[in-house]
Amino acid sequence: MGSASDMMMSSSSSSLAKMGKATSTDEADNVWSSILSEVRSNASVKLPSGKSIVVLGDNESGKTTLVAKLQGIEDPKKGCGLEYAYVEIRDEYRDDSTQLGVWVLDGNPSHNHLLRFALTEKSFSNNLIMLTVSMASPWSIIDQLQFWAGILHDHIDSLNLSPDTIKEFREKCVRRWLDYVEPGDELDNIVSGKQTSSNNPRNSKNLEEEPILPHNTLTRNTGLDIVVVVTKTDHISTLERENDYVDEHFDFIQFHVRQFCIQYGAALFYTSVKEDKNCDLLYKYLVHRIYGLPFRTPALIVEKDAVFIPAGWDNEKKMAILQENMTNIKPEDFYNEIIAKPVVTRKAVNREVEVEVEDEQSFLERQLTLLQQQAANPKDARLSPNLNISKGSTPGDKRSSLGLPSTLNTTPKKGDSTSSERVLANFFNSLLSKKTGGSPSAPNSLNDASRSDAAAELDSLISKKKLNSLNSSDC
Repeated sequence: MGSASDMMMSSSSSSLAKMGKATSTDEADNVWSSILSEVRSNASVKLPSGKSIVVLGDNESGKTTLVAKLQGIEDPKKGCGLEYAYVEIRDEYRDDSTQLGVWVLDGNPSHNHLLRFALTEKSFSNNLIMLTVSMASPWSIIDQLQFWAGILHDHIDSLNLSPDTIKEFREKCVRRWLDYVEPGDELDNIVSGKQTSSNNPRNSKNLEEEPILPHNTLTRNTGLDIVVVVTKTDHISTLERENDYVDEHFDFIQFHVRQFCIQYGAALFYTSVKEDKNCDLLYKYLVHRIYGLPFRTPALIVEKDAVFIPAGWDNEKKMAILQENMTNIKPEDFYNEIIAKPVVTRKAVNREVEVEVEDEQSFLERQLTLLQQQAANPKDARLSPNLNISKGSTPGDKRSSLGLPSTLNTTPKKGDSTSSERVLANFFNSLLSKKTGGSPSAPNSLNDASRSDAAAELDSLISKKKLNSLNSSDC
């Protein structure tokens, strides 16, 4: 009996072991089958087409350069009016690709009416808005954000959308903001069976309750997903060097920009194409928001030139950290009183005095008149100290008008010895005339003797010069 019972027990235990193995095998098969079915279902879902980004911002705010960086183009070309481009989107997990359209509106307000081609009633749900401002002109950041947000509001109001449709889009923005979860917390929520958001803690029991937004959040809900991009953050070093900006100034700027983003439910990026900061991160975040692809990067607020704040992360309590760092500046101060546009002082330029050239015909007519006067009374012309010399006349003209030989071209031409002798004679005669005129009380005999001596000396010079010219011609 004992042996029989032992045999029965052993057989039953072996059968139970076989059943346990079969059960575990079935469970493993079920797990793998569920994983495969999930992969198969995800693979069947293709990336949607028709999605696009609408880029708004002032000229020189870096719109074209930023879009070119997202495209992978190194040589951007700026257009005008309303530009269209596209970015290649690749999903390595699904081995799928699509094209993300990009509309870039010119910063000139005269082109604002072209926004109706980029943002329509049909494409409203497929659009993401990107507002760009530049750190190269931080004094204009808030004004530009408010201006383009106003343009966006006015355009949305002009669309033929029913109030129920607008309400539906706005509720989606609220849900996206409240459903934000810090990267890494998703697994904890799955294990605990709770859904904890950064801005609205909710558990599984009160998911259906009316969402409660934090104070001053989404007060200007447009119903569109918005990303604010502060470009050209490489200018921060320039502002520190040339405008004496310190960390308090940049905290003040970031505080007001974040305040704007909370009101509109927008994400915030600080980028620099020149230094390649946050450009790849911006691309990944845009793909995440538009196509739902995974994104695991948390908020980045340590580096002042590479800030990243995802939509749904920020609130006034986190912004209070910036207030603690402001000792000499109050956060509630008027923005343009603290971040004022510098007054450009122009340096004095030493310019040469411009010489106005006299008309050629007037100059020639006046010289003709002077020559005629000299011909009529040559002695008075030589002794007159107040001859009217034009501005454009040369020193040689001035000397000749005084009866002196010109210093510009004193070399006599060949065969023109008589004219050169006449010039020398006139020169010495003018000296003699001035000398005698300067001493009217001198005796006539002395004057006559001086004149005779000078004439004799002049005759000897002329005779020597003639002799030299004859000898040279004989040679």
